[in-house]
Amino acid sequence: MIEIYLFVNPLGAICLGSEKHLWNFVQTSEQKIQFRLMPLVNMQTIDAVLTRRGTPKHDIHARNQLFENTYSAALDAKALQLQGKKKAREFLMQMQEEVACNGKEYNHELVISLVEAVGGDVEMFTEDRQSDLVKTLFQEDQNTAREMGITTHPSAVVYNYACERDYGVLLEGEDALTDIPRLCQVDQENYQIFHIDGYLQRKNERRVTHDTKHLKLM
Repeated sequence: MIEIYLFVNPLGAICLGSEKHLWNFVQTSEQKIQFRLMPLVNMQTIDAVLTRRGTPKHDIHARNQLFENTYSAALDAKALQLQGKKKAREFLMQMQEEVACNGKEYNHELVISLVEAVGGDVEMFTEDRQSDLVKTLFQEDQNTAREMGITTHPSAVVYNYACERDYGVLLEGEDALTDIPRLCQVDQENYQIFHIDGYLQRKNERRVTHDTKHLKLM
């Protein structure tokens, strides 16, 4: 079995592109893959988005607004996840499409319209969205990211149990994620090359210690 954790900006266009490519790979792969899509929100990622937009980091209003919207969108996705991972994934990708690609304003009306669009129960979503459970689930995602050493998005961690590795491989940035199909192979060449000291560092990749408690978070 293969596990892939993908950490994304819930309002990011670049992350949306990575999600689409990776989800297409997961659906068409002959391997058994467990795919975990996890919103990532912290001050490092907020700084990175401000820099990408050319917004001064000392612009407190812009920083606060960006953080509030991104954090809120992450909670939206976690709330809908209680109605199923498929709905949550579709909701998140449509949210990224509308806000990051189509320039729509993130607001309550947009959120509700997208919940309806993916077949979600609006009343249940509204109730769950205000619950402590959703905040706890979000925080567990952030704890997992911190334990795995995630500092940017999009980033992914791949565990390929078929290769008998006792570690995962962390890939940081859009370009590095193109190595995921190769990490999911189980041939002898792939098995050997990712045991070579120094190889991963040359590809903006590094090892992540396996921790079985991560399996419980989604």
